Amino acid sequence: MAQDLAYVRTEMQEQKPAPKKEGTAFQWVKANLFATPKDALLSIFAIIFLVWAIPPMVEWLLINAAWTGTDRATCATIAQGGVRPDGWSGACWAFIGNKMDQILFGRYPDPWLWRPVLVAVIFTALLIPMLMPKAPHKGWNALALFIILPIVGFFIIYGGVFGLPVVDTSDWGGLMVTLILSYFAIAVSLPLGILLALGRRSKLPVVRTLSIIFIEVVRGVPLITILFMASVMLPLFLPEGMTINKFLRAIVGVSLFISAYMAEVIRGGLQAMPKGQFEGAASLGLGYWQTMRLIILPQAIKLVIPAIVNQFISIFKDTSLVSIIGMFDLLGIIKFNFTDSTWASPVTPITGLIFAGLVFWVFCFGMSRYSSFMERHLDTGHRS
Repeated sequence: MAQDLAYVRTEMQEQKPAPKKEGTAFQWVKANLFATPKDALLSIFAIIFLVWAIPPMVEWLLINAAWTGTDRATCATIAQGGVRPDGWSGACWAFIGNKMDQILFGRYPDPWLWRPVLVAVIFTALLIPMLMPKAPHKGWNALALFIILPIVGFFIIYGGVFGLPVVDTSDWGGLMVTLILSYFAIAVSLPLGILLALGRRSKLPVVRTLSIIFIEVVRGVPLITILFMASVMLPLFLPEGMTINKFLRAIVGVSLFISAYMAEVIRGGLQAMPKGQFEGAASLGLGYWQTMRLIILPQAIKLVIPAIVNQFISIFKDTSLVSIIGMFDLLGIIKFNFTDSTWASPVTPITGLIFAGLVFWVFCFGMSRYSSFMERHLDTGHRS
């Protein structure tokens, strides 16, 4: 006897249109800016503030700005000894253009500026494929970027080989110093931080104790103190007549400092790994280093990508502290040029600081966007 089963479909369901990936602009605004009364109120206040703030900022930065000139008269009013009408106020971009060589390279001799430019071109050519997930030969690329280039690049910029005259590091400055310090700190801190994190979790008492002492001591001391010790105190402990280049001391100090923080970031990723991952590796007969290299570290590092990039951004900005030991990075060289009487005007300092802030923002924003891209690219945990 046949039975009528109500839960069995007798007809095919009518086909529906595919869901839209994104809604209209109106739907986006409604969902993101006016979803609740609180969101609507905050959005209205934000719009009012932007309407009030943006026009005068654009006028000061672009419309009224002094773009060309050879001295302070371009950026000063008649009452201040310049050519601008009384009451004028605008950005002094002419000052930035006139000092651009120093802002980029410090006091590096003009006839040899092609040397840091050449290193920058090589660095860019190696960095771009390194940042592309599907680019081939990543191992050789990493070897050239992190091992070969630092050695070859140093001798190209410093000189003393291939008939190149020596340009002492005391003449280096500007954005070049900021990028070199950041590059070395980032390249050294990640592998050293991984070793310190593994050492802190080691079952060997001596290794674990030494790792803990190093991490806690360095993290408990400000970077400015480490730079001061490396520049002023370290020479006192060296044998008479022996000295270490000040720039090298700064690189070592910054790298060790960020390595201690990186170790704690990596340790957080290691602690987040389920115990089953270790047990699965052991069941396959993998040793400790094989387990870490092939299974644990790739997953742990993926989990803490935001924190790692946050440390990179932090150290990029903290390179400005090298001014305490008499080195002029991007911010330091701009502030140093404020003392040039040729460009002394009321708007010169604020223009220089805005330019420095813009450069720092471009690099930091770029790192954060790439971090987001890598998170999405490596987010394989919930794919169907």
